[in-house]
Amino acid sequence: MIIYFKNLENSYENIVIIWNCIYNYYYVTKIQIYGGVMELLNGLVETINEYLWGYILIVMLISIGIYFTFKTKFVQFRLFREMFRLLGDRIDSGKKQEGKISSFQAFCISTASRVGTGNIAGIAIAIVTGGPGAIFWMWIIALIGSASSFVESTLAQIFKVKDNEGFRGGPAYYMEQGLKSRTMGMVFSVLITVCFGFIFNAVQSNTITVAFNNAFGVNKLAVGIVLSVLTGIIIFGGVHRIAKVSEIIVPIFAVLYILVALFVVAINIGEIPNVIKTICENAFGVREMAVGSFGGMVLVGIKRGLFSNEAGMGSAPNAAASADVTHPVKQGLIQTLGVFTDTIVICSCTAFIILLYSDYASAGLEGIELTQAALSSQIGPIGNIFIAVCILLFAFSSIVGNYYYGESNIEFMSGNKVILNIFRVIVVCMVLFGSVAKVQLVWDLADVFMGIMAVINLVAIALLGKYAFIALKDYSDQKKAGIKDPIFDASNIEGLENVQCWTNNEEEEKVI
Repeated sequence: MIIYFKNLENSYENIVIIWNCIYNYYYVTKIQIYGGVMELLNGLVETINEYLWGYILIVMLISIGIYFTFKTKFVQFRLFREMFRLLGDRIDSGKKQEGKISSFQAFCISTASRVGTGNIAGIAIAIVTGGPGAIFWMWIIALIGSASSFVESTLAQIFKVKDNEGFRGGPAYYMEQGLKSRTMGMVFSVLITVCFGFIFNAVQSNTITVAFNNAFGVNKLAVGIVLSVLTGIIIFGGVHRIAKVSEIIVPIFAVLYILVALFVVAINIGEIPNVIKTICENAFGVREMAVGSFGGMVLVGIKRGLFSNEAGMGSAPNAAASADVTHPVKQGLIQTLGVFTDTIVICSCTAFIILLYSDYASAGLEGIELTQAALSSQIGPIGNIFIAVCILLFAFSSIVGNYYYGESNIEFMSGNKVILNIFRVIVVCMVLFGSVAKVQLVWDLADVFMGIMAVINLVAIALLGKYAFIALKDYSDQKKAGIKDPIFDASNIEGLENVQCWTNNEEEEKVI
């Protein structure tokens, strides 16, 4: 009997051992397979980004931007004063009651998306990874790309459509109506919805939580929950609530941030020539070329520049199309001003603050933490808090602006309100996810989506650009003729078809 139980006990132990071996083998194998798949996926994403950003987009952004610059006769410089004048364009009280969006509100929605982590954290990343010279190439891509921004925003206005709340439009719409390719529009809509609605919003919320954790020691999850709730309140309120929030947040805190940056510049005025010299020398530096970092620096500058100002990417036209204007060129010019505001002004402010910090290269910091440390070195501990508050408002405005881009394209793909509400719920969840997690693959995928978006949009505006050129000539001719407020009539443009909102002057007066 005793022998029987001993054998039974031994058998049980053997079974346990065998089971553990099987389980461990399966578990280890599973881990290895998962690790192998993730490694393969990471490698694929890195390869795509290398070719997409290292070759294709650089050529397309610069060549198409230069082409538009010459075809528009340097519109980004020639009509600079007109851009500021148009910001004062208002809509009458009757149209306000109908829920129309003014030029200034559309400018704020697009600027809300542009002005975010890229302006504060992104600049720090660009300087650390690409050196001070990357800032110079950000300036160049902004100056060249602003012509692309003019064309895409003008086209968005030309091909906009009416909906229950006013107007909507963007690349998907001018691809379908102008190029007669709904398939191209659908692909773009999916890309921008995933990229801006989900991934970029996760990036924005992550930066907010890091900044607040660094400044106040606040729990990331707690910040994420608050952000999610606020996001839900605003985005479920529709485009008009988004416009109102953006109209308040963007001007006030953009001006405040600029004033603080100007104060830092003022107290270090003697060092500014050296800062500018450092940027320019590094942009064409012999040392950078010798060590093979020149190409990487240019790449970082262009990549961060596009991420920040979105010129040619196809995002801002979604906001531009929503504006109630009498001529498409008005929004083209206003959105061009948005590129200047974003990169030449706000990004430069951040760059000067960081480069005036003597330890920027040796502090071992990057992203938002470097910007906080740099400002704190100039104005004391309050700098840490100020950057945290600025990034909260800038990034939060980007979240609601990014959401609107997704909403406009969801409506293009399907007018089903259930789908729209599901999209809103996912956006809120991604804001919460981004606040507590940081998965490098997700950020790398954002670069892939952003790059493919830009390629598709650049092809579209290159093919449709002729309509923007004619519209610009029409606007200029009316201004030369003494017409203070030019009115657009699509019937005057030969070959322009599938236009809903600009058929004739009488209809225009009723619609706009």
